[in-house]
Amino acid sequence: MILFFGTKSGKKETKTLHHVVCPHCHQTGTLTAVRQANQAHVFWIPVFTINNTSYAECSHCKRVYYKEEFTPEMEQALTSSR
Repeated sequence: MILFFGTKSGKKETKTLHHVVCPHCHQTGTLTAVRQANQAHVFWIPVFTINNTSYAECSHCKRVYYKEEFTPEMEQALTSSR
């Protein structure tokens, strides 16, 4: 029997953080948060999530903030939307 097993990135979830200030360029409402899951697949069917990747990008200065760099203001905006 042949078994096809692998990993694949899941669907991206994006959310604009409207009232959050970018720590780098100090612009308000330019941050977009992205969350993406990496999933294990068997026969191209997702079985379980391996890990989640979260980051935020400023559309003005193009600076990227990874989960470890999120300010408390960013964390609060993300948790209040869920």
